[in-house]
Amino acid sequence: MKKIFLPVLGLVLLLTGLNGIAQRGQKQQTDYANIYSQTISAAELKEKLTVIAGREMEGRETASPGQRKAAAYIESHFNKLGLLPGTTTGFQMQYPIYQDTLLEASLKVGGKFQKPDSSFTINIASAPNGTFDIKEIIFASFGIVDSVRNDYQSLDVKGKWVLIFEGTPASASPVFDRRSPYSSRAKVDQAVKLGAKGVFIMSADFPKRALESKGAMYLKKTAPATVPVITVSSNVAHQLLGLNPAQLLQSIKNIPVGSYNAEAQFITNKRTLLLQSSNVIGVLPGTDKADEYVLITSHYDHLGTHGKEIFYGADDDGSGTTSVIEIAEAFAKAKNEGHGPRRSIVFMTVSGEEKGLLGSEFYTENPVFPLNKVSVDLNIDMVGRIDPNYKGDSSNYVYIIGDDKLSTDLAPITDSVNTAYVKMQLDRRFNDLKDPNRYYYRSDHYNFAKSGVPVIFYFNGTHADYHRSTDTVDKINFDLMSKRVKLIFHTAWQMANRNEMIKRNIPLQRL
Repeated sequence: MKKIFLPVLGLVLLLTGLNGIAQRGQKQQTDYANIYSQTISAAELKEKLTVIAGREMEGRETASPGQRKAAAYIESHFNKLGLLPGTTTGFQMQYPIYQDTLLEASLKVGGKFQKPDSSFTINIASAPNGTFDIKEIIFASFGIVDSVRNDYQSLDVKGKWVLIFEGTPASASPVFDRRSPYSSRAKVDQAVKLGAKGVFIMSADFPKRALESKGAMYLKKTAPATVPVITVSSNVAHQLLGLNPAQLLQSIKNIPVGSYNAEAQFITNKRTLLLQSSNVIGVLPGTDKADEYVLITSHYDHLGTHGKEIFYGADDDGSGTTSVIEIAEAFAKAKNEGHGPRRSIVFMTVSGEEKGLLGSEFYTENPVFPLNKVSVDLNIDMVGRIDPNYKGDSSNYVYIIGDDKLSTDLAPITDSVNTAYVKMQLDRRFNDLKDPNRYYYRSDHYNFAKSGVPVIFYFNGTHADYHRSTDTVDKINFDLMSKRVKLIFHTAWQMANRNEMIKRNIPLQRL
């Protein structure tokens, strides 16, 4: 037995030793993703965001001097990092924007001119030039069509003017989103769909501030339908239907829907301005899979100024823009040290988001890189604050939206990366398409999703300073922000270096 035992023991010892060496080799394998993620710091994020959301940028409104200053700042960073320009003409993808300017608007009811602002106001973008004589009005209550009610059920509005109420009936639960069936926009869309020639909306919110002389910005190919939309006071609404304005407001809500004789005339005259904006695009070329792409996006525009008030947009979306620059810096350092990604990474900050996702819409309609070669879009929109209503560890969370919509690959990758590196609470409560907030539809990733590109949207939720001038740098939680940005970096690293592109194996769904 000794003669048999000794050789076997020697073989076992040899194999054990080799296995130990192999294991030690695996343990010593360098984790470059972790190394370069450490370059993302709270201090650097704060330094960049202080500039992007500073007074000099004047709120970064699309097609404004402030937006152009912000674009130049981002371009400068991309250039210093050694990124390649994203277009043949440079880092900025210029695109046209159109905006209507009002020259004249008048409304006459019963032979008497109504006073702008105190009696009526108009949606400039939807008002075509011309004179409209109105002899009949269809009263359609709240103008709602949903699963519960249909205010147009017995009405024929084709080729006629419609009068509806602003807001919701007392029995309805309002959802404050422009795509809700209770929003004025959705109600107008519904009336137009049924063939209405024009829409009056009765509002209790009069007098209003001075009539805006400029309408919403839009891309020419998506110019709004030319159907006049006029918001009127309750007194004017009474007069349009031939009722006594002295009656209580509640009385008009109790009158029957139907056709009413009217005597009104509406005149509008406007001209269209051609403006210019840009998306800023920098590219880090990949190695063996350079003709495949990972997109990392944010929007750098915000709401500009109102009088002397600056809407700084530190969280929305200065935080996302700063994140894109910081992630680009980490990847550029990796490449310069010989550890660049296999796929090319496109760092893109777009404008026009606050005007209706215009910049990302223009890009997806005119892509520089084939969308069928884009593995994923990681979109960052508001990652610097804490949702005051968050249920959980508010110092260690991020909302994940869209990672289960077009691919079964994304959610497992997100979860595994998070477990390995940052260990945050990944909250998917807004991932449901039926979410009344409709966040999935409300940032730039959606234009990529519509084009078939798998997406992940990183979001901290809204707060009291959302879309207010008080959204300032001093309220950003940079430690939490840096942790969220590291999660995105690690996710991008995995996407850029895996063997296969992300599968597109779930059909696009829309609600």
